[in-house]
Amino acid sequence: MKQVLITLIFSCFLLPFSLLAQEADSLESGPKKVYTFKIDDNIDPRMNRKVRLALEDAKEKKADLIIIEMDTYGGAVNDADDIRTMILEEKKPIHVWINKDAASAGALISIACDSIYMAPGASIGAATVVMGGGGDAAPDKYQSYMRSMMRSTAEAKGRNPKIAEAMVDENLEVEGVSPKGTVITFSVSEAIANGFSEGQANTIEEVIEKQGIEDYELIAYKTSNAENIIAFFLNPAVSGFLILIIFAGIYFEIQTPGVGFPLAASIIAIVLYFIPYYLIGLAQNWEIAVFIVGCILLLVEVFVLPGFGVFGILGIIGILTGLTLGMVPNDAFDFTFVPSGDLFAALLTVILAAVTAIGLIFFFAPKVNQWSAFSSVSLASTHRRDEGYTSTSYGDNLLGKEGIAHTRLMPSGKIEIEDEIYDAYSRGEFIDRGEKIKVISTEGTSLKVKKG
Repeated sequence: MKQVLITLIFSCFLLPFSLLAQEADSLESGPKKVYTFKIDDNIDPRMNRKVRLALEDAKEKKADLIIIEMDTYGGAVNDADDIRTMILEEKKPIHVWINKDAASAGALISIACDSIYMAPGASIGAATVVMGGGGDAAPDKYQSYMRSMMRSTAEAKGRNPKIAEAMVDENLEVEGVSPKGTVITFSVSEAIANGFSEGQANTIEEVIEKQGIEDYELIAYKTSNAENIIAFFLNPAVSGFLILIIFAGIYFEIQTPGVGFPLAASIIAIVLYFIPYYLIGLAQNWEIAVFIVGCILLLVEVFVLPGFGVFGILGIIGILTGLTLGMVPNDAFDFTFVPSGDLFAALLTVILAAVTAIGLIFFFAPKVNQWSAFSSVSLASTHRRDEGYTSTSYGDNLLGKEGIAHTRLMPSGKIEIEDEIYDAYSRGEFIDRGEKIKVISTEGTSLKVKKG
């Protein structure tokens, strides 16, 4: 009787846990959520951001398994290291399916995954670090860093660290695998034989089957609308157009101070230019600071200092430097891993946009006052004396007088006539300080002058 009572007590105590276990089993028996995304382009800040967003999205969707479709020839070492670290720290299983190529940085990322599957004809390896141009090998300090990452990553995933290191260093010999003088690049069969691939698979679905999963839901990473907008503004043509607006806006604001619209357009263009590059990790704080300092120096040259000297030149250099470097992944002027084509494209985009802006300024500036849209925010008409307007503080005796520009006229400023200083403005032309001028009208509150 006593034993029966004890059995009943234990049964009552264990019943709730049994029910919970059954419920957990029923939940686990549902379809597995398999999340997939692609690494199918250069490893750079853009890909770095994509992988981070994809892993965050997989976590939000409570994926049980993550599969990366890999096809890349590599890219920047620092971004590859970031991606490798994200994969190693991910708690959910991550598998990679190499659909053709996993070279250089792609090999490092693949080795960081829990298992590696390869499509027929695929390869993995050749992780020697090369310069931005893609030809010469990078200095030994970079090779050493890459060897260390390959070795430690292989160790973390139970793979042969010496083979991983030999994918970087051609001077390493791995007995029975690779002779000295060549870096290791494995085919599918070679990778399987040496423990760098769990098998061959023709599709992602086949990779899932090899994990013993039959009931699953496949979830593919989709680019959000925000990311599509960012990608739109990263287009070199759009970036060039924004640069054009930046230069044109600054110029017209200087020519018509107080209007505000050109300056607002320029500020909006600056924000739309830098924010996308900043979000993907290309534009750094110091590069934006260089651009801002350049703008300040140029404004100082325009409104404070006479002539066009050091401040103006430094200002233009700062603006062009900030705009150009914001487009390329340099490390504080270190262009070791920046593809020469990318640097040239960025520089060409900025220069062409600046030259186009200057051309449009000279073409449209004389016609601006004739535009009905512009006349609504600025006074384009002249109030003449013969029409009854007599607001002036100057007599006719100044008409025809000659003097010099006391400050630069852009088009307004100050002039000096017979040791007296007067407010004046030109007919739209630029008159530098010290140049001779001649008064051609005394109407209004400022004298109208031309070059003498």
